Amino acid sequence: MRSPILGTRGSPLALAQAHKVASALEVANRWPADYVQIQVVETTGDRVQDRPLAEIGGKQLWTKELDRALMEKEVDFCVHSLKDVEAIRPRELTIAAVRQRGDVQDRLIGADSIDALKEGAIVGTSSPRRKAQLLSLRPDLKIIPFRGNVQTRLAKLEAGEVDATLLAGAGLRRLGLAKVGTPIPLDVILPAPTQAVIAIECRAKDSVTASILTIVDDHTTHAIIRAERAFTAALGGSCHSPVAAFGEIRDGKIFMRVQILSEDGQDPSNAAITTLQLHWLTPCSKRRRTRSAPCSRQDEAALRFQTRSCGSANAGEGAGSRSRHRLNTLVRTPASRVVAARSGGLRRPAVDQR
Repeated sequence: MRSPILGTRGSPLALAQAHKVASALEVANRWPADYVQIQVVETTGDRVQDRPLAEIGGKQLWTKELDRALMEKEVDFCVHSLKDVEAIRPRELTIAAVRQRGDVQDRLIGADSIDALKEGAIVGTSSPRRKAQLLSLRPDLKIIPFRGNVQTRLAKLEAGEVDATLLAGAGLRRLGLAKVGTPIPLDVILPAPTQAVIAIECRAKDSVTASILTIVDDHTTHAIIRAERAFTAALGGSCHSPVAAFGEIRDGKIFMRVQILSEDGQDPSNAAITTLQLHWLTPCSKRRRTRSAPCSRQDEAALRFQTRSCGSANAGEGAGSRSRHRLNTLVRTPASRVVAARSGGLRRPAVDQR
């Protein structure tokens, strides 16, 4: 068997993640060190650094060149930061494996806390979610676009272009910068859906590669990210969307904290963090749930939303009720229909309105 070829972006963080995946595969398959070949693919998102992604095409700017290389068989699989991958992917591709989730907290660099930022402080971020969350907490802040890899943004901060910025804790840890910044509690800043998850994607019909990749799959993380991505897809989530979500498994059920904000963060009905209880159906049928047959694109959305408000944070009871109403309305939309894996049929999500 020839050495498998791993496709990745060329940023320091992307390469660090690619090497982690390559090492895990080499250990799991008892291959020699450096057996997996790493091939860098330059993406539009890497080339265009002067504008927010939402203005020039969204998350596909990180993935389309990697998708092309994968579909044209220039590489065997690709490694992604899953939060940078669109909720709806090409049918020809499948997320065959994910690694165990890392640090999900955002870190504030430039101040000890959001409250400690000076009045009118300039905060650099190109994330609509972070912008909306910050403005919902501190309407006086000035938020400006802030592109570049981790090192570039830290250099801009050091040069005084902004007073502070937010970066993902997982990315900092993977770059050996675990002590940089102050972690922000999840009840203050909820992460992006699938934040801190490394995904490994291959061609949907390449059962040989899929069987190799699933050996390093973290099944718990995979179940949670399916829920988070199905939720994002149901809302039409994209780089334009100020949406946050974080799922956990408790007592065999997925509990997902979610937040849907207005772009300026000033709509109080969207400021609440609401908890959804999701009852998982069958992510893949037994016939298809094998190492050689990963879950299909339809199975990614094999989720039944049974929504129950389990309390909200950062808002009063009225705001929590309005947030719950909006969530219940959104999960009823056609975009949130689910695929029942056993029957193969479509049905409307059931919503528990208690």
